[in-house]
Amino acid sequence: MLNAQRIKFCSFTLLTLVMVLFSSCEKNYVPKPHGYFRIDLPQKNYRDFESDCPLAFELPGYARIERVKQNLAKDSCWFNVYFPKFNARVHCTYNPVGNNFGELIHEAYDVAMTHEVKATAMKRTLIDDSKRNVFGILYDIEGEAASQLQFFLTDSTDHFFRGALYFFNRPNPDSIAPVLSFLREDIIHLTETLNWK
Repeated sequence: MLNAQRIKFCSFTLLTLVMVLFSSCEKNYVPKPHGYFRIDLPQKNYRDFESDCPLAFELPGYARIERVKQNLAKDSCWFNVYFPKFNARVHCTYNPVGNNFGELIHEAYDVAMTHEVKATAMKRTLIDDSKRNVFGILYDIEGEAASQLQFFLTDSTDHFFRGALYFFNRPNPDSIAPVLSFLREDIIHLTETLNWK
């Protein structure tokens, strides 16, 4: 009888020990935080771009020009600076200045302000280069707006050039922040190298 109790006790102890061991091996899984894909940014390099429009500037080596055939106004021209790696485009419009200077400024301002509804902040940077006769405003638009960066450049008498950066994906500020910062440098470079013909 004593032997049977000993076997029961040993079996119970062994079963308890096995259960404790298996329950202690259970891992506590912690979900990984939501992340974004790593983006490899190319080296900065620029080349001269001579436009059909009466302007020229330096274009990034990893961008290409897309011509837009549809012109609504005489002597105006449209093209896109396309960044295939980032699925982004800078929509560019050139218009000659005549008696329409106030209208062109007002339109550029209105287009930038249409994004204010989704913007959390909007910063304006004045562009003033009297040596090249280039003046304008760069709009940095923060938040989930469709366009995070817009600008216009003019000489106030003959030329008016406007651009707007668009990413062709959902406007998530966190996921596009590194690319936006990278392309912002290219757009600043464009404004600093633009010359009228």
